[in-house]
Amino acid sequence: GMNVVLMTGKMPAAERRKALEGLADGTIQIAVGTHALFQSGVAFHNLGLTVVDEQHRFGVHQRLALTGKGDRTDLLVMTATPIPRTLVLTHFGDMDVSVLREKPAGRQPIDTAVLPAGEYDRVIARLATRLEDGAQAYWVCPLVEESDELDIVAAQDRYLALCQHFGDRVALVHGRLSAAEKQAAMDRFQKGDASILVATTVIEVGVDVPNATIMIIEHAERFGLAQLHQLRGRVGRGTARSACL
Repeated sequence: GMNVVLMTGKMPAAERRKALEGLADGTIQIAVGTHALFQSGVAFHNLGLTVVDEQHRFGVHQRLALTGKGDRTDLLVMTATPIPRTLVLTHFGDMDVSVLREKPAGRQPIDTAVLPAGEYDRVIARLATRLEDGAQAYWVCPLVEESDELDIVAAQDRYLALCQHFGDRVALVHGRLSAAEKQAAMDRFQKGDASILVATTVIEVGVDVPNATIMIIEHAERFGLAQLHQLRGRVGRGTARSACL
């Protein structure tokens, strides 16, 4: 009995017009969307509740722009990685806290370990064994391609190096690929055609492959704590035990 609409930036004009009319006259009760919901052209009949998922990916003004579309709208922000501003707001009592302590049923803890870069060959050998058993792995690098200033292994180089060991079972995804190329790489990994997905932080949120149980983060010192926490959250989404290196 509820009407729900999905608002994105890629909507055809006619579909968008219909959605905007429904939100303005109240015939659509729930709008789920991306940044498209913040735009000035989006008006609500009577906005009562705003839920912001992955809160740390949105700016303060973006969240205010959304709640400002209603009169005394309640705001619920959700995140697995509280950002400093949120911690301050809760500390001073300007924001109430609801904590979800339990994981979905059947989830296993994620074994987390720190290894020196010199253990690369051992990691490759262990990875080969796990892939033979049908596991899938993410391999995250901080850069897309090699930099003259930084002595860091880039995703492009790591992809080529892993291809020498695992052939066409490796896929690559980063922000400089076109949307179609990114989608093709993700589809291969999701279907299980690729066993390893080499990536930058583009996989930080919104990627859900329950069969992927290994997360390897190279040059972890180049990432923030929130990013590392989010990246580790890409594994441990199925019933199998997961590991994060």
